[in-house]
Order: sequence, then structure tokens, then C-alpha cells
Amino acid sequence: MSHRSSNRPKPPVRASGPGEGARGNQEVPPAEARAAELEKRIEELEQELESLRASADEAEGKRVEYLHDLKRVAAEFENYRKRVARDQEALVARAHERLVKDLLPVLDDLERALLAASEHQEAQLEDGVRLVHRELQSVLSREGLAEIDTDGLFDPHVHEALLAQPSDREEGSVIEVVQKGYKLGDRVLRPARVVVAAAAQEAED
Repeated sequence: MSHRSSNRPKPPVRASGPGEGARGNQEVPPAEARAAELEKRIEELEQELESLRASADEAEGKRVEYLHDLKRVAAEFENYRKRVARDQEALVARAHERLVKDLLPVLDDLERALLAASEHQEAQLEDGVRLVHRELQSVLSREGLAEIDTDGLFDPHVHEALLAQPSDREEGSVIEVVQKGYKLGDRVLRPARVVVAAAAQEAED
């Protein structure tokens, strides 16, 4: 028996697997669609990255600007502090200069009084001392120096009681000034040292 080859065409074989496309055994998106989706996502990520970079650059710029402002304010404050210190030093120096200048005539009068004392001119010496006292008192008064009042009752804020003595004056009255007190403006430089009138019982004791 002889075998004769058949000339009939064989039916096509249907491929299966992930490479067969939408008509295969699995539903897989086409390569073009997947690539477009990935490209779109890449663009979105690049935009987000650019936005983050811009925000970071803006934040860094503000930080640098704030730092410059802080340094500028610190420098201005330091210059202001130095200027105030210089002004205060100049003010104190001018005040000292004025006081010393006002005391120069007192120094001249003292020299004249000493000259009169060396020549045994008692009358001129007394006049010279009185003149010096008057000049010095005038200079200090212009600077705000004032003598503390001792007329009336004892005031512990401006007086210092050294002792109490019997007296026909009212109890607590100042009856004697041992050392004068002075105020410079509203401040007590030295309280007046005084003797006060004792109470009647103390006087009897």
C-alpha cells in the first residue's frame, strides 16, 4: 500500500500566552498605551520635583534674606549702643569741665587769702575766707546743691539725731545743728546731724 501525501493546507495554529494581545488567553494592554501611561506619570513626577525644588529655593532665599536682616539690625543696634556710650561720656566730660571751670575763681580767692595770711593781714584774711565761702556756695548752688532745712521737728528722712536733750521746746524739735546736711536735687547727699528736744519724762530721768 502506497502512502500519498495530502496537498490539503493545514489549519492555522492559534498562539496563546501573554504575547497574543487582546484576543489571547489574557487581557494585556497594548505596549503603546502602557508607554503613554508611564510617560505621563514621569511628566507628573518631574513637575512635582520641579515644584519641590522651587519651594526649596524660595525657602532658602527667605532664610538668607532673614539672616541678612538680622545681621543688619544687630549691626545697627551695636552702632547705636556705641553712639549712646560716646554721648554719655561726652556729657559727663562737659559737666566736669563746667564744674572745674566754675571752681577756678574759688581757687584764685583761696590763693589771695593765703597770701594775706602770710603777710599777717588778719582783716584781709577774714574777708578772703568769706569771699571764698560765698563763691563756693554759689557754684554748688548752681549745680543743684541745697542745704537741708533744720527748722522745726526732727525728720528721719533728712536728719540724723545724735542725742536728745532736755528743752523747753516741743518734743522732737531740732534744737541744735552739729553738722549741716545737703541735698542734690531730690537726693540726700548727707543728712543733717542734729540734737533734738527730749520728752518730758526723759528730761526728768
